[in-house]
Amino acid sequence: MTGQDLSEDSFAERARTVLAPLGAGYLDEIEQLYLDLHRHPELSGQEERTAGIAADRLHAAGYEVTTGIGGHGVAGLLRNGEGPVVLLRADMDALPVREATGLAYASTREAVDGDGATVPVAHACGHDVHLGSLIAAATLLARARHCWSGTVLAVAQPAEETGDGAAAMLDDGLYAKVAKPDVALAQHVVPLPAGVVGHRPGPMMAASAVVRVRVHGRGGHSSAPQATVDPVVIAAHIVTRLQTIVARETDPADCAVVSVGYLHAGTKANIIPETAELGISVRCYDNALQARLLASIERIAAAEAAASGAPRPPEVTVTEGVPVNDNSAEHTGTVRAAHLAHFGEGRVVPMPLLAASEDFPYFGAAGAGPHYDGDAVPTVYWVVGGASLDAWLAAPGDTPQEKVKSLPVNHSPQFAPDPRPTLHTASEALVTAALAYLTGTTSQGL
Repeated sequence: MTGQDLSEDSFAERARTVLAPLGAGYLDEIEQLYLDLHRHPELSGQEERTAGIAADRLHAAGYEVTTGIGGHGVAGLLRNGEGPVVLLRADMDALPVREATGLAYASTREAVDGDGATVPVAHACGHDVHLGSLIAAATLLARARHCWSGTVLAVAQPAEETGDGAAAMLDDGLYAKVAKPDVALAQHVVPLPAGVVGHRPGPMMAASAVVRVRVHGRGGHSSAPQATVDPVVIAAHIVTRLQTIVARETDPADCAVVSVGYLHAGTKANIIPETAELGISVRCYDNALQARLLASIERIAAAEAAASGAPRPPEVTVTEGVPVNDNSAEHTGTVRAAHLAHFGEGRVVPMPLLAASEDFPYFGAAGAGPHYDGDAVPTVYWVVGGASLDAWLAAPGDTPQEKVKSLPVNHSPQFAPDPRPTLHTASEALVTAALAYLTGTTSQGL
């Protein structure tokens, strides 16, 4: 499958027709929706209200709606003649963060997390932007069905922040129950100027994993260490040895991070504990390298425990993990061409590799296997700017990299996209990307 010839005037005309309601009052409605979503964030796996809004909006726009996919996942399907199936995805969960933006519409919500603790909740990663623009794009496409042919699959995905929402939807039969797409498209708001879109073919975001290592020793009194096997010492040796994975086992041409984020052990200075626990974060830009990094962690933990005479091997568990967000080069070129045709050169920028991670790859090749009955689905993922023009101009520095350092980034309590221009651009970006595949009155070789 390939995209259309975007140099044709017909593409620009179709895009203008589909997007016309944004400038005729519909953007006001989407902004109000966004403000409501922002005030009422929900934690990963708890997105019941948000999913209900997504389902109601898609149903009202004329979509066949399926709910409860992989938790609170929602899928809206709009069939409109012959042509490809184009998946548009937005995540919709929020974070356990106390918002500190000072905005009139700031979240004040609290919720009980999976550990039973009451935590503040905020849309500190912009998923409210993603869902608002998805609903806008899906509605605009539904209102202008005379401009395109094919099928739109609008997906509101839960639990992105925990890295398991996309896989859960696929495991629950999204492609079998609803439709298998020919291409999957998604976007993310970042602290670039509102109005800008950014692309990168190939790997764009890192594979990541969180590893928990539980070391077993033999506890006792600190005055008689010879009668114990000290798990703190074992854990300390593991921490030191882990540094050699990148420094001595990884090709210097490859980029990898292995960081120990916590070491928990003991309750009192004069007690040698029975166990110690490490929390390790792993990131890289190659799925095969990620597998080697995880294998090295397991090998080192087992070897250090054995060297210290531990009574049993450590427990090594990957608690979270997502693969590389790897854009199809061909399809990224198609989407970028559509954005260039609509936004112009000045608003379409190249992106560097991002160390953040996403579970969107599961909708594509990373989820291949039981989710597919044929070729893997190509994916395209891009970013949209969310920083206000005033904030961007006031930020110190001469380059985007320098300016971003002083702006609130995703997951910050101060992260606050400028709603109107961000939603406008994000909605336009989704619509024009979809129209690059959704044909006019003929299939044009798609």
